[in-house]
Amino acid sequence: MPVEITWWGHATCTVADSGVRVLTDPLFARRLAHLRRRRGAVPTVDARRADLALVSHLHADHLHVPSLERLDPGTRLLVPRGAPRAVPGLRRLAHLSVTEVAAGDVIPVGDVVVRVVSARHDGRRLPVGPHRSPALGFVVEGQARTYFAGDTGLFDTMAEEVGPVDVALLPVGGWGPYLGEGHLDAGRAAEALARLAPRSAVPVHYGTYWPIGMDAVRPHEFHAPGEEFVRLAAERAPGVAVHLLGHGESVRVGVTR
Repeated sequence: MPVEITWWGHATCTVADSGVRVLTDPLFARRLAHLRRRRGAVPTVDARRADLALVSHLHADHLHVPSLERLDPGTRLLVPRGAPRAVPGLRRLAHLSVTEVAAGDVIPVGDVVVRVVSARHDGRRLPVGPHRSPALGFVVEGQARTYFAGDTGLFDTMAEEVGPVDVALLPVGGWGPYLGEGHLDAGRAAEALARLAPRSAVPVHYGTYWPIGMDAVRPHEFHAPGEEFVRLAAERAPGVAVHLLGHGESVRVGVTR
């Protein structure tokens, strides 16, 4: 049975594997503080339907409490350890089943297993607050092994920690004209792809949100990362099939295990 990946924009994807729907970093907002959704419609109600939702870290464009409030009652939610203490709004999500996790944890959900891995990214709830929670990645293991990187920089043990995977959902950009440390741009994401060597990849975390009033500031950082990742991946990881999706588009990835 093929695994279906749908990209809803930014870091929000649905991974449908073995009858289980896994939603990554749910963000259903038209506007978030100084950011405005500039491409793609706000995800449909269907995007909110999930058996399990994953939150990679505490930044508001990844842990967005109003979006989590829209998930169906009973949805299981995995958040970094310490997140409910750092983000009090999580405590009012009584309709969800919230589990705190850390790298190394293995969580079974239906016929899939979610393996929690580390990431190299600032895990604080910015703009203020101590470093209370780790940034994480996740590997969804069912018919396929699908790696959702969240936000991360390259690190030496990435391939070892993530392990063999079939599909990689990799961030290739950001929401502003410059990327700080702890991020992948198109080039670093292509290098990550070469290290991980999956069968397929989908670029995410680009071309969705942009600061209000900054349309003319380095606009290529908004528009270009996806296409640039495709080009660089062909050079550095030519054996990987890269699927460049539009907002709301899906791809079915056949897996031979």
